[in-house]
Amino acid sequence: MAEKIIAYCVKCKAKREMQGPKEITMKGKGGIKRKAMTGTCPKCGTKMFRILGK
Repeated sequence: MAEKIIAYCVKCKAKREMQGPKEITMKGKGGIKRKAMTGTCPKCGTKMFRILGK
């Protein structure tokens, strides 16, 4: 993916560029599936999530 994904790292308490982003689908209310990106923080290695729009 050429696009940079910025997400919030809860451990570092800062917005950072996600390392190794992958698009996933999550379960939502009423059986609706929600798209999200998951990856890791480049500084501390914590798993990061960013919920995408419709």
